[in-house]
Amino acid sequence: MNLIKLQIVELLDRHHKITAVADELGLKQPTVTFHMKSLEKEMGVALFESRGGKVMLKEPGKALLHYAIKINALAAESRRVVQEFGALERGNLRIGASYVPATYLLPSIINEFSRAYPGVSISIAVKPSPVIREMLINHEIDLGIMLTEPFEHPSLVKGLVDEDEMVAIFAPNHPLADYEELHIDTLRQSRFVLHGSESSTRQLSDRWMSSVGVWSEQYMELDSPEAIKKSVMLGEYVSFLSKMAVEEEVQQGLLHMRPLPNTPFHRYIYYVYNSQRHYSGLIHQFVKSFG
Repeated sequence: MNLIKLQIVELLDRHHKITAVADELGLKQPTVTFHMKSLEKEMGVALFESRGGKVMLKEPGKALLHYAIKINALAAESRRVVQEFGALERGNLRIGASYVPATYLLPSIINEFSRAYPGVSISIAVKPSPVIREMLINHEIDLGIMLTEPFEHPSLVKGLVDEDEMVAIFAPNHPLADYEELHIDTLRQSRFVLHGSESSTRQLSDRWMSSVGVWSEQYMELDSPEAIKKSVMLGEYVSFLSKMAVEEEVQQGLLHMRPLPNTPFHRYIYYVYNSQRHYSGLIHQFVKSFG
């Protein structure tokens, strides 16, 4: 049994004509007939019958068709995946990314990748890290880029891209700016602007504040880190964001930042893919962009 014979079975079920099958495969009609007879001989049972000028599959042929469709599809997929390791002339890559890597890491990487492979289309869904994990598990995306704490999942394979930390941020004229280290008593008297509850940054900041006895019932909640930074720049609020997300404003003197003392929480940027999906040449090449 070979692939051409299985393709003939699938195409005969679709067209019911040897001529149509021969045309689609680029073969001569006698060659198609030869493969049909050869397959019946191999199987030891009649697979085809002529009926009213059409070729139909008999019951054993229909049973074989069930597997032929799967095998043909797998063969086509394997060819596509292997060829992607070569030219990468075209293709589609669906990426899910949490906000920080999507905003501060991926733009330059995607720009370089698109220059090298202009025929590849890339789409990015920007979602919180827990949502990205679910999208990967549900096969909704090809690759996830997430800023998150270490995690394990039986279906997900991850690789380290970079390490990041959460920092406290405040305006240069905030009382916290008078201290070289984050002054907890002053922090307790501050007002906060915090990320939305679905954000991993918010979940981590809540845990840290609880661990050091810092909390305020009066806080503003915003979903956008950019909006959070703008609010903090006004001078009244303190917030907690990824160090990567505020480095530019700190360098410009628009914000100050301090590391969080006594924190056991660490965050990393991972690339993640589902082990149950094909690790295609397209994914492989994009992952190499992280160095």
